[in-house]
Amino acid sequence: MLEDGLTQYQQTPILCMDVRAVSQLIADDSYSNEPARHLEQVMDVVPQHMFILEANGTLCFANRAAHEYLGPIEAVSTTQRLASIIHAEDLGGLLQAYQDAIAHGISAEAEARVRNKNGEYRWFVHQLFPLRNEEGDIVRWCGTRIDIEGLKASEEIAQRETLALREEIDTVAMFEEIVGTSPRLKSVLARVTKVARTDATVLITGETGTGKELIARAIHKRSDRSDKPFVSINCAAIPRDLIASELFGHEKGAFTGALQRRLGRFELAEGGTLFLDEIGELPAETQIALLRVLQEREFQRVGSNQTIRANVRVIAATHRDLPADIAAGTFRSDLFYRINVFPLEIPPLRERKEDIRLLIEYFIDRYASKAGKIIKRVDRKSLDRLQSYPWPGNIRELQNVIERSVILCDSETFSVDQSWLVRETKLGQPLPQEMISQEKDLIEAALAECKGRVSGTSGAAIKLGLPPSTLDSRIRALQIDKRRFYAN
Repeated sequence: MLEDGLTQYQQTPILCMDVRAVSQLIADDSYSNEPARHLEQVMDVVPQHMFILEANGTLCFANRAAHEYLGPIEAVSTTQRLASIIHAEDLGGLLQAYQDAIAHGISAEAEARVRNKNGEYRWFVHQLFPLRNEEGDIVRWCGTRIDIEGLKASEEIAQRETLALREEIDTVAMFEEIVGTSPRLKSVLARVTKVARTDATVLITGETGTGKELIARAIHKRSDRSDKPFVSINCAAIPRDLIASELFGHEKGAFTGALQRRLGRFELAEGGTLFLDEIGELPAETQIALLRVLQEREFQRVGSNQTIRANVRVIAATHRDLPADIAAGTFRSDLFYRINVFPLEIPPLRERKEDIRLLIEYFIDRYASKAGKIIKRVDRKSLDRLQSYPWPGNIRELQNVIERSVILCDSETFSVDQSWLVRETKLGQPLPQEMISQEKDLIEAALAECKGRVSGTSGAAIKLGLPPSTLDSRIRALQIDKRRFYAN
């Protein structure tokens, strides 16, 4: 019987050894005899971890591969032994799989990380098979562990790229909206071409709606990192207590609600470009962490002591006056000098009026095509209004007006409702003292309700119906300290 079993094993490739092919040999009551020891020698040449348990779970044999990976194996219970080598996050699932197998006499399979003799963890798929005698009773168990660290790494890379793609897919078509031939825009694009091929950190400044993210995407697309992810995050749209987790990721249990490990934007952008929009809104503690990444090119997930290397090109953007924020104590000067390696200022639309006609035609064509409409001409009066309007919301405002007009257009002639182009009353005009006091009270009430946040969906600017840049200027003019309203 033993010779037949060995013959069958020898015909099986070592890397794909069928455990059931030798089950009868191991289950045989004479397992401790000399032929069985020859079988153990055969198992020792298998590169997979293999081990034999008695019916009660006591370890009676582990092959050479297991010993070389684990080091000395203590003679303790299965639960204690597993607790000493299995990652804490994976231990419960593996024990449950083993217990179910033993309780029901079935095979088991589970994935878990195993610590080697040097204290490092690798992913393995664990298998446990019941071995029966001729009467059908389970007399031993045979287990294997197969290293799948490479497969897990590939899965994580795929997950990283998939998450990045999901975020990019809704905005990737916007890249071609850099439209215009004005000298101001040409100057910016010439600088984009020069800096794109480098790994220099870029700081893009400009009013809200000028297309700062489009410029960031243009830099990425023309860089040597163009085949890697472009990941963006709006720092103003993330709650203060979650921004560190969004940027650097977190471990399971790092804080309430952290039910599993999560990759941060830096890991998602590995090898590619990370775009930090509205960087001026970062809280002080996150500014320190970001500074370390830019200096040391490494970071740690929230709740972890493990250092992760970062190969990421950073592009930042803001509509704020960062030097003024430095003077006010709300932005770190050392971080500013780290991100301001290559500054790019995007001109507002009112300073590139030559481009308005091209943008109008571009957006009309785009939205008419989407709506299935044919628009052949633009009403002359509407064109004059659009070209003379100051566009405080810049290209984004123009885009919205064109889309709205195309939706309502019932002919082949495009026109715009004049009421949509009402010029804003400038809050910078001198006001009576009583009105100034009322304005200050109103802004402070909004800041208190929004916990000091100006921009973003939960910011005071939306509540007050003002552009964030306008509200920022009023906060500075009225000498309001918005830090008083930050959440603790």
